[in-house]
Amino acid sequence: MDKLTRKSKKSTSVAKSDSKPPASSVNEDIPQQENPASATITVSAVEVPELTEEEQRDRLHLERRVERAFFEAGKALAELRDRRLYRSTHKTFEEYCKDRFSYTHRHVNYLIAGSSIVDNIIMRTNSSLQEKADEMGTNSSQILPTSEVQVRPLAKLEPQQQPEAWQQAVEQAEGKVPSGRIVKDVVQRIMERTKVPNTYQIGEVCQIVVKDNPELRGKGGCWAIVNHVGEFSCTATTWDGEYTVRIAHLKPLNYLSAECEQMQVICDRISRVYSDSLEETVKNLLQSLGKVNRPYLTAVEDKLLRVLESEYALKRRKNKSQE
Repeated sequence: MDKLTRKSKKSTSVAKSDSKPPASSVNEDIPQQENPASATITVSAVEVPELTEEEQRDRLHLERRVERAFFEAGKALAELRDRRLYRSTHKTFEEYCKDRFSYTHRHVNYLIAGSSIVDNIIMRTNSSLQEKADEMGTNSSQILPTSEVQVRPLAKLEPQQQPEAWQQAVEQAEGKVPSGRIVKDVVQRIMERTKVPNTYQIGEVCQIVVKDNPELRGKGGCWAIVNHVGEFSCTATTWDGEYTVRIAHLKPLNYLSAECEQMQVICDRISRVYSDSLEETVKNLLQSLGKVNRPYLTAVEDKLLRVLESEYALKRRKNKSQE
C-alpha cells in the first residue's frame, strides 16, 4: 500500500511538472508590447456633403427671419398700438404689453423706435424700399441691423444722419454686423463733430418736436417753458409735467418777454388743475390747451379753464374738510 501511494504521488507530481509550458512557448504566445510614443492612430476622413440648392434657400430664409426678429417685433407692436387692438382686454397699451409679452414700457418704445430707424436706413440707402426689405440681412450687398441694441444709439442723430452713421459702423466692423459699442462710438464722433450750442434761456417758450424719440410720444406740438439749460438739453415744463429734452427736439417760438410771462401764468393755472386721476375728457381739454400755438387763451378757452379751476378747487376743499 505504501509503495502504491508513493507511486501515485510521484505520478501526480510529474504530471504537474509536465503541465507547465516551456518559457520559450510562453514568450511566443504573448505579443510584444508596443511603445505608446511610436503608436500610429488611423483617422478615417468623414466627407461633409455640400448643401443642396433647396437647403441653401432654406438657410438664407431662416437667417433672414432671425435677423429681422426685432425689426418685425417693433413693426407689429407699432401696429397693435396705433390700431388699439388691445382695447378689448386692456385699458392701456402699456398694460397690454406687460401682461401679454412681459415687456416694459421702455423696451416696447426701444423696439418701435428701432424698427423705424431700420426703415429709415433702408429707404435712404436704396431706390426701392420693397427690394431692400426683401434683401434684408447679411447675405445681401448691404449689412443691416440684427438687434435693437445696435440701432439704439442712432436715435440720438437726425434721420438723415442715421444711414451714414450705420455705414461707418459697418466699415469699422470690417464688413460685418457692428456691435452696439461700435455704433455708439461712431454716433459720439458725429455728435461731437456737429455740436450745436444751446442758446435757450430760462423762461423761454418753445415747442416740442418728437422726431424719433419714443419717450416724447404724444408731446409733439406741445409748448414747453424752459426752467433749466444744460449743455445739450433743456428741462422744460409742459401742461402735464416736467421733461428733460435734447435741444434737437425743441423748436423756438420766438415769443416776446411779456408773452413768455403770459404763458407761464397759463402753465401755472393748468398745473394746479392737472393730476393723473382726472377724467379722460378733462385731460383731453387740458392737453388741447397745452398745444395752443399762441401766447394767450381765447375767451372760451379761458372760461373753460376757470370752470375747471373752480370745480377742482371746490373738490380739494371738500377733501381737506373730510380729513
